[in-house]
Amino acid sequence: MEAHPTAEDAPSSLNLATMSSFAKALSPAVREIRILCCQTGPASAGTRQFITSHYPVLKQHNPDLPILIRQAKGTPARIFARFERGQEKHVEVEGLPASDVGAKLAQLLNLS
Repeated sequence: MEAHPTAEDAPSSLNLATMSSFAKALSPAVREIRILCCQTGPASAGTRQFITSHYPVLKQHNPDLPILIRQAKGTPARIFARFERGQEKHVEVEGLPASDVGAKLAQLLNLS
C-alpha cells in the first residue's frame, strides 16, 4: 500500500527557501555547528525534525565542516556556530517548528 502525500506533507515555501540556502557550501569562516536538544521533549521536536530533514543536505555540501548533534534529557534546543578566531554565536530554537529552526540557523550563519 502506497502512502499518498497530504497538504500537511507538502513543504512550505519557507522550508524550500531554507533548504536551498543549505544546499550550498557555507562560508569558510564557519568552523563548527553544534545543535543541542532533548531527545524526547516536545519542545525539541522541531529541532529533531530539522536534523532529520536537513542534516544530510548540510553535510553533503559541507563535508569537512564539523556538525555536532548533542541530545540530552532536559536540554533546551539551541544552535551554536563557531567562526574563525574562536568567535561563537548561538540562537534559541526551543519550541520552534522545523522550518523556523532552519530560518534561525540561516540567520545565525548570515544566509538570509
